[in-house]
Parts: sequence; C-alpha cells; structure tokens
Amino acid sequence: MFRAAFQNVDLFWVILLCFVLLPEAGGRSADADSCHEVKTAYMMRQIGPVELVPDRPEPDESLRVCVHPGPSCCTSKMEDSYMAAVRSETQQKMRSYSFELKYLIAGHIKAYQEHFEMLLSFTSNLTSTLFDSAYSALASDCRPLVFQLFTDIKRHLSGDSNSSLESVVRRFYNDLFPLVYRRLLNPGIGQMSVRTYNSLSTSHDDCLRMTRRDVSPFGPHPRLLVSSLSRALGPGRALSRLLRLAGEVVNATEKATLSRDCLRGLVRMQYCSHCRGLTLIRPCTGLCINIMRGCLVGVSELGGPWGSLVVLLQRLAATLATSSNHNSMELALLAVRHHVNDAILHAQLHGPRITATVSKRDNLMLGMMFGLLYTGYTYNCLEYDIEKNCSFLCVCTRSFPLKGSRGEKSGNLKKISREFEGSIQRYQWFFTELPEMLCESEMEVEQHTCWSGQDVVESYAGRVVGNTLKAQRENPELTVRNTDPVLKGAKQRLEQLTQVNAQPSVLPVCYSQQRLSYKKMPSQHRPVLPPHTRTQTCTTHAPCIHLWMRVPSYAH
Repeated sequence: MFRAAFQNVDLFWVILLCFVLLPEAGGRSADADSCHEVKTAYMMRQIGPVELVPDRPEPDESLRVCVHPGPSCCTSKMEDSYMAAVRSETQQKMRSYSFELKYLIAGHIKAYQEHFEMLLSFTSNLTSTLFDSAYSALASDCRPLVFQLFTDIKRHLSGDSNSSLESVVRRFYNDLFPLVYRRLLNPGIGQMSVRTYNSLSTSHDDCLRMTRRDVSPFGPHPRLLVSSLSRALGPGRALSRLLRLAGEVVNATEKATLSRDCLRGLVRMQYCSHCRGLTLIRPCTGLCINIMRGCLVGVSELGGPWGSLVVLLQRLAATLATSSNHNSMELALLAVRHHVNDAILHAQLHGPRITATVSKRDNLMLGMMFGLLYTGYTYNCLEYDIEKNCSFLCVCTRSFPLKGSRGEKSGNLKKISREFEGSIQRYQWFFTELPEMLCESEMEVEQHTCWSGQDVVESYAGRVVGNTLKAQRENPELTVRNTDPVLKGAKQRLEQLTQVNAQPSVLPVCYSQQRLSYKKMPSQHRPVLPPHTRTQTCTTHAPCIHLWMRVPSYAH
C-alpha cells in the first residue's frame, strides 16, 4: 500500500513538472526568430562590434544591400561592417593563393642572382690577373677598370633597362686606351716631372678617350667582346627582367582595388543570408562565379599575356639549363680576359700608326706634352717587344683553356633552371582561374540547397558569363564598367615586354660555337703580326683565346 502511494505521488510530480516546463518550451519555440546565431557568427568572424547586432529581427528601411520584406537581423551599420569584412577577406584569400607563386618567383630571382654574382666575381678576378702577370705597368690602374666593367656587366645581366653592353664595353676601352697609350705605346712619358705630368695628364686622357673610337687602337676586339657577351648573356638578362616583371604583376594583383559594386555583390553573396538567420548556408556556385569574375575582371584580363610570359620563362629556363647554353655564358665571361689581351696586343702591334694618328688629331696638346721629349724617339725595340709579349701571351692563355666548367657552377645553374621550368608551368593559367579558385573555398560543403543572393534555392537560375571584360558587361549580379588602372598598366607592361623578349635574338635556338685556327679565321679578324713571328705565334696563340660565334655585328 505504501508502494502504491509512492507511485501516485511520483506520477503527480511528473505531471506537475510537465505543466511547468511546457510553457517554457513553447516560449523558446516562439523565440526561434532571435538573432542569437547571427550575433555569434558576427562575433566569431570579428566583423565588428557585436552590439550592432539586434537581439531580435526588426524591420529596417535603411538597408541598402540586404533588402527584403519583413524583419531582419541586419542594420545599415552592419552592412558597412560587412563591406569592410568582404574586402579584407577577399584580398586575404587572393594573397594566400598567390603566396606560393610569389615565393617561387622571389626565390629564383635570388638564386639566379647569387649564381651570376659568383660567376662574375670569379671571372673578374681572373681578368685582373692578366694585368698582374702580363702588364704590370698597368696593373694598379686597370684593376678598378676591370672591377667597374664586371659591375656594369652584372647590372646588365640583372635586367637593368638602362644598361647596354655596347656602352659598358665602350666605357671600359675608352678608359683603358690612355693607360695603354702612355704606359705601353709611349713609355717614355714616365720621364716627365710629376708636376708636369699631373697638370696635363687629365686633359690629355680626356682627349684620348674622345679620339679612341676614331683611332680604333684595339681593332675589332671591342666589337667581338660585345658580340660574344650579347649572345651568351641574352637569355640570362631576359630571364632576370621577366622574373622581376612577374613579381611586379603578382604584387599588383594583391593591391588591386575592389569597386563598390563588387563589395555590394560580395556582401549579398556571403552575408545577406545572415540577415534571415541563415548562417550556415553556402552561396550557389553560379552566383559566386559571376560575382568573383566581375570583381576580378582586371585580374582575369591578365590571363592571356601572363600565359605568354610563363611560356617565355619556360623557354628561357630551358635555354639556360642546356649544357651548351650555360657553358656559353661561362665561356663568354672567361673570354673577357682574352679579348682584352688581344685588344692590348693589337694596340702594341699598331703603336706607330696609333701614335701618329693621335698626334695629327691633337697636335696642340701633344706638342705641349711630348714635343721636346719625343723628338728623337724611335721604335727600334717595337719588333722585339711585340714578339716577346706575343710569346708570353701564348704561354699565359694556354693555362686557361675555354672549356665549360663541370663543377658546381654549371650544375647549380642547370638545377635551378630545370626546377624553375617545371614549377612555373603550373601557374600558366593562374590569373584566368583565380575567380574559380576563390569560389572553390566557398563550396567546400556539399548541400542540396544554396543561397541565390535573394533566397534559398535548389540551383542558381541566372546565366554564368565569361571572365572577359566584354562578357562581364552582361553580368546579372553586378555592374562592371572598367578595370583597375593598376592592373591595366600591368597588362600593358606584360604585353610589351613579352613581345620584345620573344624576339629570336633573345631566344637563340642553337647557334654555332667553335674555335677556329688562324688559317680559318676571317681575314678581317686576323691579328696583324710581324712576318717573322706570325707562324710561330699564331699556331699556339689563336686557338687558345678566340671564340667565334654567328652573331650580329656591333659598332666599336
């Protein structure tokens, strides 16, 4: 009986508890239209002050983007915060997608630069040893000239648009000529007093620099040096310039401005569903593609010229990766020493003619400096000196044969180029496909319904338009007028530079490179040597130092 009474009491409390709790449950059901989830999402994404989110949906006639009949969990101030949020989020997504590309470009710019600097430093030191060993009278004054020559070559190889090999080589030989003229062709100038020499040498050196082109004391060797360096360094220079351009284009896309129409479309796509309390639904794929293509039409317009740039970068990297081409760069830089040697030898061989020509062109100054001093000067020792210097030159150059390096330098350049050639290929259509890539991050969760920008639907009913500026004129989601001026300028630079660097002179296919004996040299390039030294000297000397290529002619 006691157990039955207990069961009745237990049943009574259960019934009473149900009557108490049912009104609360009904109250929560009645409050299902609260903005609690919207407030949570607003706070979690750090869009703005959470106090801006109302507790319950309310009508708001001040809404400009997320307009719909009925109460809303959004306010006009929330729309402003949403527009700032979509701008930041979209730009951050673009930076995250382009980070790997940016890192790839910057890393290989640095890798190529370090390799070029190492090679130039080695060949600069090697060229300086020529004066230390063969022309000690010029060594101290020529060392800065050699350093400046290779510094200028480095600037040229790094893609400096204001640098040209013709002017670099011309400046070097202009500065070299006064030293050769005074120290080798007319060594008696050392008998002048220091005071007289210091007062007149500067102006006379300037005169010699100006007349060097007309006197042509170094024969064809300045032109041959320019030809050799132009062909061998062309692919490396073009690659450096285009890599720098690629980095500038990527930076420009990251800083591209988003129009107000674009921001309104992004808010409608990502956050207008929150105004209805729908924080988990995803935008329809077609809606996202239309809005992203409209927002990034300037970026998509880069797709064509960017693809051409990537193809050109691949070809240049492949050119540098082949044994013949990366060896030709080393050979051309190593041959600078021998071109300079040949030029000085040519000046010594033609010393009387050079001195006579200079005297005619500068009678007044030469009369002041050398008139009394050189009245009885003769060239009886010229034949002996030339034979001595030429024989020494043969011994010297045979110690540095022009062979491609099999060491670390060549291997590094080949490895860097092969790696870059394979990596950059993946980004040929990067800017064309960027809008779709940004939409893929929004479509990670597969759903049966999606947000159309106005309501929940099963599929997007609008027409998806192409990514060109012309196609975007018919975009149903936003108005596209013009592209960003920064991106427009980047596109123009891409088109101009890719057209210039796609010329055959920059992309050599397979040019002839071989050493020729003295008898096979073109007659206009053969060094003029004394008859009694020609056979002995040139059979050992010429094959050691001459590298002939099929290249265009350049002025002295």
